[in-house]
Order: sequence, then C-alpha cells, then structure tokens
Amino acid sequence: MPTFVHTEKCDGCTGRDVAACAYICPTDLMALDTGRMKAFNQEPEQCWECQCCVKACPRQAIEVRAYQDVVPMGGATIPLRTDQAIVWTIKFRDGEVKRFEFPVRTTPVGSIDPYADKPAPGSLDDERLFTEAGQSLPTI
Repeated sequence: MPTFVHTEKCDGCTGRDVAACAYICPTDLMALDTGRMKAFNQEPEQCWECQCCVKACPRQAIEVRAYQDVVPMGGATIPLRTDQAIVWTIKFRDGEVKRFEFPVRTTPVGSIDPYADKPAPGSLDDERLFTEAGQSLPTI
C-alpha cells in the first residue's frame, strides 16, 4: 500500500530548505503543498513502499500500511531511524504494540573515512581503474 501523510502531524519540515520526505524519495513522489505546508504523495500508485520517507520524517507523520503477511489487517508498521538504530513499532489491530530495535552503526557518526585504504586519485588520462593505481599495465 502506498505511503500516506497524517496531516495533523506534518509541519512540512518548517525551517528546513526542503521537506525531508521530498528530498529522500527515490522516485520523487513525495511533494510539499506549500499553501498548507503539508507533504503528500503525488502519485500513490507509483510508490515502491521503500519507506525511505517514513524513516526520514522527523515528525513520524508518514505511514505505509503493511501487507497482511507482515502485519495483520488493521495494523501498522512504523520505522524510526536514529543515528544509531532503526526502531520498528508494530501496532496490531487489537491495540497491542511491539517495538524492535536494530543497530545500524558500529562506529561513531562521522568517524568513517571511506577513502582511507584507497590509493590517491590518478590522472584522467590513465586507462587504469582507480583501484589499479600503482600496478603496471600489461604489454601487448
């Protein structure tokens, strides 16, 4: 089922350059109604249900109704992403709520240097790949 926005919770990410959901949506489906300052899914039938917008929403205003094989009819799954974990809240139709937390980091935020063990950039005229730097080219 596609995403939908709880308008009573959505503030359009007031004070930010762009709404978080519109920024993160891989298919550019989430948009902001600037008159009401409320986000909405402009093409619900195209939604992949990837839940990127749900995880990015700082107000937890976006929801995806899960399919019955994940959560029984009438229930909901609500992810909340922090710097250290994703917390999934499962709401069952009888009112029961369960939460599951999964860590997403093993190092402090900002501590990773993705190029630390890679060679320095080479020349654009060189035919070697960047991971092949320093290797001699085969002779033909």
